[in-house]
Amino acid sequence: MPATHTQAVSPTLRDCAAPAKLNLFLHITGRRPDGYHALQTVFQLVDWGDVLHFSRRDDGAIHRVNDLPNVPADTDLTVRAARLLQAHTGTPWGADIEIDKRLPMGGGIGGGSSDAATTLLALNRLWQTDVSRADLQKIALKLGADVPFFIFGRNAFAGGVGEVLEAVELPPRHFLVITPNAHVPTAEIFSDPELTRNSEVVTMTDFLAQNASKTGWPDSFGRNDMQNVVAKKYVEVARVLGWLDIIAASRMTGSGACVFAAFPSQAAALEAQAKVPAGWKSAVTASLQRHPLFDFAS
Repeated sequence: MPATHTQAVSPTLRDCAAPAKLNLFLHITGRRPDGYHALQTVFQLVDWGDVLHFSRRDDGAIHRVNDLPNVPADTDLTVRAARLLQAHTGTPWGADIEIDKRLPMGGGIGGGSSDAATTLLALNRLWQTDVSRADLQKIALKLGADVPFFIFGRNAFAGGVGEVLEAVELPPRHFLVITPNAHVPTAEIFSDPELTRNSEVVTMTDFLAQNASKTGWPDSFGRNDMQNVVAKKYVEVARVLGWLDIIAASRMTGSGACVFAAFPSQAAALEAQAKVPAGWKSAVTASLQRHPLFDFAS
């Protein structure tokens, strides 16, 4: 339904967080008739992310006001998200969107998907369109399989193509995330003939039971089925995995290229980061229980 605009609202929303995610494991269980892969994963939100700023426009136009390398505005997921929300609600409002891009592209940490979800959440509030979380998730799925998770806004055990979500309680952790000098196209990895596509289906109970008596989160359950394929294709990813695994059990997130390890404290993660070889980009980040904009939808 179109917003009535009778309630006074701020014409801007600034400093809207778009947090990254880590895949604590990622199993590919099959390929669907539509060509998409069926998968299972646990999504972990972290407090490292992009920051977006929104200004309401009266003319209905959607503009991204800053440049992003190799991302034309018309194909940017934030612009597409804003236009989908317009079409769904019939709102007359538009928006200027500014993206403070802090997350690496092609890292498997969901940067573009998170930006799109933050756009849907922020504009839902700025435009007063009052779309429910469930309906925002349906809109989000049109933008990509990871986008509904960020709308869901809690750590989740996921199935389907990543859109079937069940909230899961995860322990507080700190992570060291290293970004290899590689950009890994997701489609290339999904199409690789060597990719494992027949992992056994597991349940959230399996995941929680195996981890209940372990201290080695996230390495104590499963694997990332994409990791071996990526490591063979991208030597820098293999190098980072080999180096970090000496310090703490490491894993690639998503389709790569970012590699991470979990630590029980920020001090331990920072101590490991201090050893990262020169020339490798890294970040220490803490786990989140909820998306910072969780209250923007209900």
